[in-house]
This record gives sequence, C-alpha cells and structure tokens, in this order.
Amino acid sequence: MPPPLISLLTDFGLTDTYVGQMKAALLRVAPGAVLVDLTHEVPAQDVRGGAFLLWSAVEAFPEGSLHLAVVDPGVGSTRRAVAARTRRGDVLVGPDNGLLVPALEQLGGLDAAVELSAPEYWGPRQSRTFHGRDVFAPVVGHLAAGVPLERLGRAVRQLERPFSFPPPGEENGCPVGEVLHVDTYGNLITNLPGAVLPARFRVHLGSTVIEDAPHAHYQAVASGEPLSLVGSAGLLEVSVRDGSAEKVLGAGRGARVRIEPR
Repeated sequence: MPPPLISLLTDFGLTDTYVGQMKAALLRVAPGAVLVDLTHEVPAQDVRGGAFLLWSAVEAFPEGSLHLAVVDPGVGSTRRAVAARTRRGDVLVGPDNGLLVPALEQLGGLDAAVELSAPEYWGPRQSRTFHGRDVFAPVVGHLAAGVPLERLGRAVRQLERPFSFPPPGEENGCPVGEVLHVDTYGNLITNLPGAVLPARFRVHLGSTVIEDAPHAHYQAVASGEPLSLVGSAGLLEVSVRDGSAEKVLGAGRGARVRIEPR
C-alpha cells in the first residue's frame, strides 16, 4: 500500500529555513513520505486565513491523507498540540486554535482526537518556539509510518472553536454574504455557495453593482471591469479582469455582498 499523501500549510514563508527544517524532521522519521506544499504564505499569525485555505484544499486529497498545518501564534503557551482523525479517515495535525476545525468538518467531522502528550513520538530537539519542527512534523512522520493515532497521547473529546465562518444570510428575499478570503490575484471569495444563488443576478458590493452574473469566465467582461462567478471552491467570487478586485473595488475580508435576483 503506498504511503499517504502529506499536505503542508504554514505561515513560515520561504525566506527563512523553517519550512526546510520541518520537512527534514518529518522525513527523518518517514523517509519515503510524499509531501505536498499547499502554501507557506499564510499571512503571519492569521489563523482564520490559514483555516480557510486548509478548508479549501483538503477535499482534493484522497481518503486517508495526512495534513500538517501550522499557524501558531500561541506556540509555547498552554494551547494544545493535537492530532484529529476525520470520519473519512484523514488525520490533521497542528495547534488546537481553530486552524484545523473547518477542514475537519469538510472531511466528515471528528472521529477521534488526541493531545500530543507522548514525547517518544516527538523529535530529538525541543524548543518552545518551533513545534512545527520538534513536535508536529515528527508526529506526522510516525503516523505516515503506521503508528496509530491513539498512541500519540491522551484522548480529547473536541477541539477548540474560537471562530467560525459565517453562513450566508437573507435580506428581503435576497442572499447576503461576506468576503471570506482575498486570493493572490485579488479575487474576493465570498461565503455564498453556488447552490444558494439564483440563475441570474446582480451583485452589490459597496457602491459597486455587477450586472449579468454569474459570468462564465474571467474574460467575460472588458479589461478593468468587475465580474462575478462561482470559483473552484464552489463559492461566489468577485473579480476584476486583468486586475485586482481588492485594489480596484477597495474591498477585502468582511466586505458585505448582496445578491439581487433578476
């Protein structure tokens, strides 16, 4: 049976050696592991942003994959380090600060979780500031090598949930939502799933009104004009052709979006 895929998501960036050290600690335990870098460019300490990105990516992986996520402003504090198995059979490893919860729910919900309290599965070095290298990565290596989740520490009943992504609402019969994420192109990704949208609609975002939505693709309007379509995550996006909707429209995370059926 081939080893499970292992995804990596952090806010470490690529200027320093932190990502390389974390990978080395994992491969030291499981040298045959297959690693997939989701991103290491989560904005520094942005747990909510990292949670959205992890949520948006995990469904692409096969059942039984491992996901190592580290956006951890509370490293070295009383926050727990955890590993959580989903009902689908995947395992997510990282800090218990809300980062893992949306992805966990995307993969069927919580089956079992442990606090990483068994130091025999940690790495040989122990710093209070780099659990990605010293705790999380070795633990994922042991999971990839076949160590059962239950051996990694004491059981916990549930993970911390300090935030949640707001569900879409309704106002006078119109779907209403907000921007959850701004991607690298400046596209504004909302919390409005395609399933709640009418067949044709206008999008109201601040003073901007986008007609004739949903658009079929990013080049459906003239250069510099706004458009709106259902993107790869199944959520409504607001974009600007050949530009950044964030910059052109002056909107970002939390901006209100209202849909007007046509």
